[in-house]
Amino acid sequence: MKTKFEGVRVAIAHDQLSLMGGIAGSEKVLLVLKKIFSDAPVYTTLYNSEKIPGFFERWDIRSSFIQKLPGAKTHYQMYLPLMPTAVEQLNFDGYDLVISSHHSVIKGIITPPETLHICYCHSPMRYAWDLYHLYLKNDVKQWQKPLVPWLMNYLRTWDRVSADRVDEFIANSYHVARRIKKYYRREAKVIYPPVEIERFTPTNDSEDFYLMVGRIVAYKRHDLAIEAFNKSGRNLVIIGDGPERLRLELKAKPNIKFLGRQPDSVVVDYLQRCKGFIFPGEEDFGIAPVEAMACGKPVIAYAKGGALETIIERVTGIFFTDATADALNYAVLLSEKAAWSNEKIALHASLFSSERFNKEIMNFLESQIKSYNNKF
Repeated sequence: MKTKFEGVRVAIAHDQLSLMGGIAGSEKVLLVLKKIFSDAPVYTTLYNSEKIPGFFERWDIRSSFIQKLPGAKTHYQMYLPLMPTAVEQLNFDGYDLVISSHHSVIKGIITPPETLHICYCHSPMRYAWDLYHLYLKNDVKQWQKPLVPWLMNYLRTWDRVSADRVDEFIANSYHVARRIKKYYRREAKVIYPPVEIERFTPTNDSEDFYLMVGRIVAYKRHDLAIEAFNKSGRNLVIIGDGPERLRLELKAKPNIKFLGRQPDSVVVDYLQRCKGFIFPGEEDFGIAPVEAMACGKPVIAYAKGGALETIIERVTGIFFTDATADALNYAVLLSEKAAWSNEKIALHASLFSSERFNKEIMNFLESQIKSYNNKF
C-alpha cells in the first residue's frame, strides 16, 4: 500500500506470534499495520509458524533469542523472566519509525535517539497490574505461588521504567488510556482498533442459541457464562480455544457446545445466526462484540471496560452490572423482550471500521513524524 511515508524506514514490533487461542484484537491491529507498511519487518519475542496462518511466512519476521530456547514455542510463559532482556536485545538501528503493538513486554524495546517510537497499547501488562490477583489465583501452579510475587515486582518495576522509552502512546480505548495514565504516568491518544465491518452483513434471522467468540482465558469470564447458561438451560455456542477450555468443558451441561478454533467463514456464519452475543468479561476494547453488532446482533455485556465505549444500552445491547450468573441471565431475558433494530445495531458498528482506523492512525503518525525530526 502506498503511504505518505515513502522513504521513511519503518519497523513494527509485536509481542509473541503464537496465537494459541486464535487471532486476537492485537494481531488484527498488526495485520492492518502490515498492510499500511508492507515492507516493514516485524520484530517479536517468539514466532510459532505452526500456530498462525500461512501468509505470515511471507513476512520478514525477526524473533528474539527466546525462539531458540527449549519448549518456548508451546510454553513461552515459562520464559517470562527473560522477556525484558529479550526485547532489549532486538536491534532497531537504522529505522526512522518503530511502531510497537503492545500488551506484554514489547514496548520495552530500545530505539536510537533519532528513531521515533510510537506504541499502540492494547493494555499495560495485565498479569502484572490490574489482573495480578486473578492471574495468581487461576494461572499459577501451587509450587510457583511463593516465587510469582517476586517476579511480578521485578516486572512491574521494569514495565514502568521502560514506558519512558516510548515517545508517544496510542491507546485502543479510553479505558486503556486511563490505565496507561495510572501505571505509566503517560498520556495517550485514543484510536479505536480496526474492525473489518465489510466482512459482515446484518441479518434479521436468528436461531435458538447465543454465542461467545474469543480465547478461553480466565479474565474473559467464560466460567460466568457457563454458570449462567447451566442454570437457564438456554443454548450457548463457544468458539475459540485456550488454557481454560478443558476445565470449563467438564463443567458445561449439554446445552453448551465448544467448537474450538474455527475459520473466519464459520465465525461469520454463527454471528449471523445467533440470537445475541455474550460478553461477560472486562475487556480493554473488545473487537468480537463489534463484529456481532456488524451482523445486527445485540450484545449482552458486563458493564465495565471497553464495552461501555462500543455498546449503547437498549440500542445495540444490554448491560449487567453485577458479575453473577443471575445478573447475566436477567440481562439475557431483557434482551429477549426487547425490540431490536438490526439495521441500527449494524450502523453503530460501522463507526469502528478499518477505514476509520487507517485514516486516524495515518494522520497521527504523520503529525508525530513531522514534529519529531525535520528531516521528515
